[in-house]
Amino acid sequence: MTDDAHAAPRGVGVVVVAAGSGQRLGADVPKAFVDVGGRPMLGHALATAAALPGLRSLVVVAPAGMGDPAGAGWRGVEPPPALRVVEGAADRSGSVAAGLAAVDDGCDVVLVHDAARCLTPLAVFERVVAAVRAGADGVVPGLAVVDTVKTVDAGGFVTGTPDRAGLRAVQTPQGFPLALLRAAHASGQVATDDAALVERTGHRVLVVEGDALAFKVTTPEDLERATRLVAGRDHP
Repeated sequence: MTDDAHAAPRGVGVVVVAAGSGQRLGADVPKAFVDVGGRPMLGHALATAAALPGLRSLVVVAPAGMGDPAGAGWRGVEPPPALRVVEGAADRSGSVAAGLAAVDDGCDVVLVHDAARCLTPLAVFERVVAAVRAGADGVVPGLAVVDTVKTVDAGGFVTGTPDRAGLRAVQTPQGFPLALLRAAHASGQVATDDAALVERTGHRVLVVEGDALAFKVTTPEDLERATRLVAGRDHP
């Protein structure tokens, strides 16, 4: 890693990935626009991202047909003034690449965040930014795995039991120097998330403490849990 990749702080860019379909939720709108306690998931995620100190660029990667923040589908979302919206691609990697292209070049750090992790606290965002600026090539929040985990073969038979002391369940936002993540996406490598992509291009990724509130809303049960949590807050 060169000194240029960790230059003096110039601003933070946040890419919020909101292009999921929400099929597993059984919703009739894209997942990020499903209501959680009177506000779409995307609204909760943007409110937190907009409060991040040093924020310079905020980009939402939206599904086709949902690119207009003034449209009816965005009802309940309060778009911050500097928001840019781009259309997502056929897969997550393409969607993130589209978001990265729209991030202000003046940002030294970029965070990639799933709108479905809509209750992630601001403190997690701040921890990730601080760790990138301290010199990490990539940073992900994560929680220790408390369940015993088994590896299995194609027939479902157990092939091993990893030591859970070395396992973490990772969350978002994931953070990187902007130039490094753009280069990783341009490398032609394929991975399931941005941290894995950065790992495959030869860089190390640090795990910092995540938060139980950063769970991903995927199923109707997750949605019920998120709604209950929002209802219990003084300031949803």
